[in-house]
Amino acid sequence: MLKRLRKILATISIVLMTLLFLDFSGALHAWFGWMAKLQLVPAILASSFVILIAIVIVTLLFGRIYCSILCPLGIYQDGIAHLAEKRKKNRYSFKKSTKYRYFIALAFFLLIAFGFTSIAIFIEPYSIYGRFASNLFAPVYRLINNVLAYFAERWDSYAFYTVDVYIKSLPMFIIATAYFLIITILAFVNGRWFCNNICPVGALLGSLSKFSLFKPVVDTSKCNGCGLCEKNCRCSAIDSKNHRIDYTKCVMCFNCIEKCKQGAINYSLKIENSEKARKNSSENSENSTTEGKTSRKTFIATIATLAAASTLKAQEKVVDGGLATITKKKAPKREVPLKPAGSVSLDNFASLCTSCQLCVQSCPNDVLRASTRLDNLMQPEMSFERGYCRPSCTTCSEVCPAGAISKITRGEKTSIQIGHAVWVGQNCVALHDGVECGNCARHCPTGAIAMMPYDADDPLSPKIPIINEERCIGCGACEHVCPTRPFSAIFVEGNLIHRSI
Repeated sequence: MLKRLRKILATISIVLMTLLFLDFSGALHAWFGWMAKLQLVPAILASSFVILIAIVIVTLLFGRIYCSILCPLGIYQDGIAHLAEKRKKNRYSFKKSTKYRYFIALAFFLLIAFGFTSIAIFIEPYSIYGRFASNLFAPVYRLINNVLAYFAERWDSYAFYTVDVYIKSLPMFIIATAYFLIITILAFVNGRWFCNNICPVGALLGSLSKFSLFKPVVDTSKCNGCGLCEKNCRCSAIDSKNHRIDYTKCVMCFNCIEKCKQGAINYSLKIENSEKARKNSSENSENSTTEGKTSRKTFIATIATLAAASTLKAQEKVVDGGLATITKKKAPKREVPLKPAGSVSLDNFASLCTSCQLCVQSCPNDVLRASTRLDNLMQPEMSFERGYCRPSCTTCSEVCPAGAISKITRGEKTSIQIGHAVWVGQNCVALHDGVECGNCARHCPTGAIAMMPYDADDPLSPKIPIINEERCIGCGACEHVCPTRPFSAIFVEGNLIHRSI
């Protein structure tokens, strides 16, 4: 019963979380966007104390159920391990808890505390799964949508509509593929090896779960030593020979309870002062004492770090021009990368963003994509080859679970300057082709661009754009509609610190 309930909750959780990364309409975020905010690391970065306290209390009561019910990467590994078990049964064995995972966790939370989140995200579980979903699963999802849209149109139905399918960032796609293969192979061969050897969230919650009230308990009077519990434990947390369970590794999947034919394992209150517990603990007193001291020290260190952390070129679209294919538009080289309105500054965004790619996948204007710059690798940045950042759109601020993009209203967005337009004379068709254009001025939503004669003394000279930087908000409409290829004659340079205008 417990395992069935856990599987139902885990299935609902991973399906909804995956759909959040696949949904391009924005409809699901209105209903289930709160699920992304339940993830531990985004909650830390967003200083969501209610969620953090809830996770701590639940872990102290019931153990590491977060890892088996809420963490999408943990649930994914469970699914892969389940498929592997169907091909080869009785494949796991007990492995002693390694201490280096605590040092990894400590380093991870220290990086977050001191603002080096862009480095820490390489092993953050929620973000790893987000990169799977947005870079590998989303293109397939969109292809299926387009097939359905094709047939729907033949039946005069508009229940589906076609969307562009493309790889938003080739480096990000390669990174996501590498992660996907590594995690999948590890889960297929060793179950939850990543969770209990690398994952910093697993190490932190494992330290807490050692003190949880409810745990799987072995009744030695019923155990016949068959070892089925150990062989079916995906976390390698059960030592059937010594009737011992490593609660820092156990994720409460309840496999052991289901597999035990003697009913020797029950999920109940762990009474440490019982005779059986005393007998088992005395056999391993020296090891358990050392382990206990290390765990307590690590627990205190990680919690302190946790508190400190809480306070403190995409692919371009080929456009058919009718008689010929228009040259691809390329992204300009910006001195300062563009970050969405609500991110406050470049440093603030870099210190809070987990690079889960949720905003990238949710952007309805195809403006956001993963950065290829080494100083903020994988974190989203803006580029306008496929669209521009509409002043009326605040989707990214609504879906961000970590607070890297603060929630803003449409009115607030129109007064936030994330960058400013820069004119490049040698690229402008008005000068080198002698034709009248004015696209940038016509499409500027804030009226920050005016067309003026190039020669002030000759009113008939070609008109060029004059930019009023005080009115420009950096939306990129001018850069997007500029007909010059491959580089626009006008582009947006980012601001290190966003300002109100």
